[in-house]
Amino acid sequence: MDPNTITYLLIGILSVNFISSKFLNWLNIRRKENGIPKTMEGYLDTEKLTKANEYQRVNFNFSLVASFFSFGLTILFLASGFFGWLDAFLSQFTIHPLWLPALYFAVLYLGSDLMGIPFDYYHTFVIEQRFGFNNTSMGTFLSDKLKGYLLSIVIGGSLLLTFLLLVNYMGVDFWWQFWLVTGVFMVLVNGLFSSYILPLFNKLTPLEEGELRQAILSYASKAGFPLENVFVIDGSKRSSKANAFFSGFGKRKKVVLYDTLIAQHSTDELVAVLAHEIGHYKKRHIVTNLVLGILQTGLILFVLAQLIFSESLSLALGGSEMAVHLNLVGFTMLFSPLSALIGVGMNILSRKHEFEADAFAKSTFDGQPLATALKKLSVNNLTNLNPHPWYVFMNYSHPPLLQRLAKLETTG
Repeated sequence: MDPNTITYLLIGILSVNFISSKFLNWLNIRRKENGIPKTMEGYLDTEKLTKANEYQRVNFNFSLVASFFSFGLTILFLASGFFGWLDAFLSQFTIHPLWLPALYFAVLYLGSDLMGIPFDYYHTFVIEQRFGFNNTSMGTFLSDKLKGYLLSIVIGGSLLLTFLLLVNYMGVDFWWQFWLVTGVFMVLVNGLFSSYILPLFNKLTPLEEGELRQAILSYASKAGFPLENVFVIDGSKRSSKANAFFSGFGKRKKVVLYDTLIAQHSTDELVAVLAHEIGHYKKRHIVTNLVLGILQTGLILFVLAQLIFSESLSLALGGSEMAVHLNLVGFTMLFSPLSALIGVGMNILSRKHEFEADAFAKSTFDGQPLATALKKLSVNNLTNLNPHPWYVFMNYSHPPLLQRLAKLETTG
């Protein structure tokens, strides 16, 4: 295909993705409330509903500005041949088949992140602060950035160099070999994330002895889920929002509760939340998602192998000859429609998994405390109670709250 045609195709794909995404966001923010749902009475009042709507509107406006900036810059870079110019500029310092691409992506990553810092700062210290969520100090904000850079260099850099080595020495066969590497990496990350990576950013402490720990261990035993590792994470150092998650395999499996969650909920509600998380494990959702993630990575790498040595794609990005790193940039744009479709499929599956985990909690513990916990979380986090169905279909990994409550609060 002619390089100019490819350039127009890339611009067209990015434009369609951007317009459709913003249209869905607009539909979602314009959707009118139907008043306070009966099931939320006693938890939500007019003042809180108004505040939640305002929070959604402010975030919509902010994301619109941020995404316009990112989209406009990308289109400008494509139309002007900036990606090829950057390749030529960096080629003055090295033409090594490993170090040039590594340097290229380091510059792109650092430049993109630095341009995003003002947006991150505004969202954290203005929007989240305005609505009472932010607890992040400037020291924590900067420390998170520096630790993120370090992890990108160590982990991201190692994966990138491995990828480039395989591309240079194995040709188009690189895809299945790097797929094996990424598969092992994904398994290791799932198993070791909460033990080695998460502690770099947050403090994990064992849940202290007392009523809550005893109730959790008692339920886990009855549910046939041997559990020793129950931890509390200091989520309050960054936000007042609450959460909980399950991590790891075998003896390394952990249940992690945010300190904010513990502060906002009763013992029964917390055990119900735990029951939901155990439901994901018992229903093998974690393994299913891991396997699907590995298969998805294999598909991406196979498609990439068909384009990685395309001279036309490199020229379309402003290059003077075939360059693997330019083709990687172009591929991320070309693959975005298929990526969006895969994302929709994964969201559909994820929503199904959430219903199944809710049902597990209801059958093995009690649905009412989980429903109460979800109501409190929704009100405290200023959640949108009436999202547009199309927006939910495309973007929601969890079912809307009212749908979950309808199943949890139904007898039988």
